[in-house]
Order: sequence, then C-alpha cells, then structure tokens
Amino acid sequence: MTGRPKPPGPFGPGWARWVAWVIAHGWLSTRVLGRQHVPKRGPVILAVNHSGLVDGPVVLGVAGRGMHFLIKQELVRGIGGRILLAAGQVPVARGSGRTALETALELLERERVVGIFPEGTRGAGRVADVQAGVGWLAVHSGAPVIPVACLGTRLTGEPVNTIPKLRRPVVISFAEQVDLAPVRRLGKSREAVSLAIDLVGAALASHVASTEVATGIVLPDA
Repeated sequence: MTGRPKPPGPFGPGWARWVAWVIAHGWLSTRVLGRQHVPKRGPVILAVNHSGLVDGPVVLGVAGRGMHFLIKQELVRGIGGRILLAAGQVPVARGSGRTALETALELLERERVVGIFPEGTRGAGRVADVQAGVGWLAVHSGAPVIPVACLGTRLTGEPVNTIPKLRRPVVISFAEQVDLAPVRRLGKSREAVSLAIDLVGAALASHVASTEVATGIVLPDA
C-alpha cells in the first residue's frame, strides 16, 4: 500500500450528507425504509444497485451518516469533480480499482462508511452482474455489508445520465446485513472473495426485487 494517496478525512462527507439530504428530500421525494439497519457507528459497507446518475447522492442524503462512495474516475473532472473529491468520494481508475479499494479499506479501518455499486456501472439496476470489488472489500475489511435498493432515480426510456425531474418519487431501502459467516471461515483466500461476491450479489438482487414489489416503484427495462 506504499504510495497510495492519503484517504479523505471525515469533514467532506460530514457537510456533503446535508447537501445530499436536500437533493433527496427537497428536489426529489424520497421514501426511506430500513434505515435502522445502518449501524450508528463503526465500519460498514453499503452495497447499492445502480441505475441512475443521482443514486449515490440520494443514498448519501438518507443513510444517516457521512459516506465515502467509490465513483468512476471520469466523474472527478472539472468543477463537479473537485466538489466530489472535497466531499470525500473515492475515484476508481478504469481497468484497475486496486488503489481505490485499498483506500476504501483504510477508511473502513478508521470506522467510516463506504458505499459501493457492486454492478460497477449504471444499467437496469437488477444486479445481473457483480464485480469483484465488493467481495474483496468485504473479506479484507471484515465490515458488515448492507444491501441497499435504490429505485426511481431513472425510468424506462431515460438515458443513464438523466437528471430526474423535480419531486420524482424515489425509494431507498436498507436491508439487514448479509450473513457472511461462511466467508469468514475461509479467511482472506480467493475462495472467500468469490463466495462473498455470490452472497452479496444474491442478497442485493433479492432485496431490490422485493422492494420493487413492496413499493410499486420499478426499475427501468434496461
């Protein structure tokens, strides 16, 4: 880990959560379910499905704690990028996310909250595919993983970079933490990472599907 950039401090996520709260509850009309599942202190990984441009800010605004989201390197360009970095978000380089994961690991060791999109990119948000990063982070940090369903930020027919209209109904639902006891028995092996990917992916996909049914807010077709 020598030469890795210094991880962001807690100040950025501290102010950013209140800006994000305005996005979630002022701009959008966000309903929050299951927030009691997010620990009030200590390290935690929030694994969020990803369909829309504002998924990260909305989750940040309702989680009840400041967060460091892993975001695409392309998002940290220009003035908007400087704001994201000042807010304590962690850029992920295309083709190599190891540095970002190590930074996220150090943040978890400092008992912070790290948000990650296991799918790796915006799409339908139904968690059809899960990247290795969430499994690696879960195994190496030992932190609890909370599946988070994010619905309503993008509708069928809208591009993935759509800014949702004012007062659009959105649902953010936090599930109970994933049972990773079978993973812990495997230590920090490749088998442990592979199993963690499967367990987190299955739990998140199931939670997203059940939240759609329970709330009537559905994800886009593609």
